[in-house]
Amino acid sequence: MSDQHFRANVATIVVNSQGRVMAFERSDLPGEWQLPQGGIDDDESPLDAAWRELEEETGLTREHVELVAEFPEWTAYAYPDGARKNGRLGQTQRWFTFEVRHDGIEPRPDGVEFVDWRWVEPQWMVDNAVEFRRASYRRVLIARRDDVENVIDS
Repeated sequence: MSDQHFRANVATIVVNSQGRVMAFERSDLPGEWQLPQGGIDDDESPLDAAWRELEEETGLTREHVELVAEFPEWTAYAYPDGARKNGRLGQTQRWFTFEVRHDGIEPRPDGVEFVDWRWVEPQWMVDNAVEFRRASYRRVLIARRDDVENVIDS
């Protein structure tokens, strides 16, 4: 799904049994919150990239979370002027939802991308995401209960 204008990317949602979302504070922009995400390497599937990014940025692995759903379509967003990277106009993302295996699991923000975390309501995450990502967050976090396909059987 990557092309010369949009970078192929994955985003991960970690939820608990109460439906709250694990939000992360960015290290480079204190007070800005987002979900773990990152690029898909040439030799990776989107799901493999999601597992890799989740572990790299939060320390969470299959021991801590289980895959429960995949959003059925790619979402995309454009970078604002001045924030474009490597000539790319934005990112196109595949979204995966993971649920913690039991209460009490805590991530270890990597200190590079993220410095803090908290459990939040999905609407809080949408409202507190950086502006140019909000439409994608809203589409997936708010609509996900009705639109998610490919629920993984445990």
